Amino acid sequence: MQGVASVTRAPFPPAHALTASFRLPCSRRRCSPQTLRFPPLEGYLDEQFHQLEELQDDVSPNFVEEVVTLFFRDSSRLIGTIEQALQKHPQDFHRLRTHVERLKGSSCSIGALKVKSECTLLGEYCDEGNMDRCLRSFQKVKREHAILRQKLEAYFQLLRQVGPTEKASGSGN
Repeated sequence: MQGVASVTRAPFPPAHALTASFRLPCSRRRCSPQTLRFPPLEGYLDEQFHQLEELQDDVSPNFVEEVVTLFFRDSSRLIGTIEQALQKHPQDFHRLRTHVERLKGSSCSIGALKVKSECTLLGEYCDEGNMDRCLRSFQKVKREHAILRQKLEAYFQLLRQVGPTEKASGSGN
């Protein structure tokens, strides 16, 4: 599979193209808004993700995937830090809140809508000093993070599979 990863593929579809039914992308030129739709991502990503896609071009054909990979590396580390902070006694809710805000900011950078929303709630529970709600909310953060990772992995895998076929066909719509 190493050879497949090095094959140049078409740019990601633009912003609002991840919402309804799935169709294969158009030729190597930038696709129209209705070209590629991936329903499993609906509700998980916001406009920020689509703006990242707009930055991707032939010079940086894997830009979005690289940014997402960095996000998951950093956010997984932050989740571990939050987990450790939740286990400390006595609780330092201010420090916990700081870690949650970092995860929320990181989530915003790729448009991880549900992770960001759960981080917002977790931050509010930190402000209240409510450990039980923090623990429950943190489980939701981890779950949404894991779901997003699975969905994006499937999305990028699909794009890798479609990319070489698209280039080989050489035809437009």
